[in-house]
Amino acid sequence: MPKCDHCDAHVSERFARVFADAHGEIRACISCSANAGIAEASRERARQL
Repeated sequence: MPKCDHCDAHVSERFARVFADAHGEIRACISCSANAGIAEASRERARQL
């Protein structure tokens, strides 16, 4: 079963087929991607203050 290379969470075959890179690596699962987006938004908002 495929897993996220960042947090080792299992992902579906479909997720891996769509989001894996050319080498089959999955850099971030849904949870990692969502967390990265939240962190980026927080940093951007902090810069605007």
